[in-house]
Amino acid sequence: MAKIPMPGEPVRGSRSGSPIMALFDLLGRRWSMGVLWTLSEQGPLTFRALQNACETISPNVLNARLKELGEAGFVAHEAGGYRVTELGDEIYQALLPLSSASKVWARTLKENLDV
Repeated sequence: MAKIPMPGEPVRGSRSGSPIMALFDLLGRRWSMGVLWTLSEQGPLTFRALQNACETISPNVLNARLKELGEAGFVAHEAGGYRVTELGDEIYQALLPLSSASKVWARTLKENLDV
């Protein structure tokens, strides 16, 4: 079984393992957010289709992330491929405002650099 950060146990950035820090530790792993995001917007997808959608992800990394996201309860595997679970969709929906804020931030940086 994949080893995922667990709330209540020490994780990157938190000795107490607060739930938000455990979530950030998991989502901060290489390609975790990309896999969850891609499945949320395009899924369900087969392994090969997901790999193609993520463009530069290696099969080993994709396999590891799918196992971790599955253990966390965010992704499930079915006959049609991998899909986001209800819990995974809740995480995705919670990230959408952060995505919007990041676009404002990017525009602000660009405007400040263009001055």
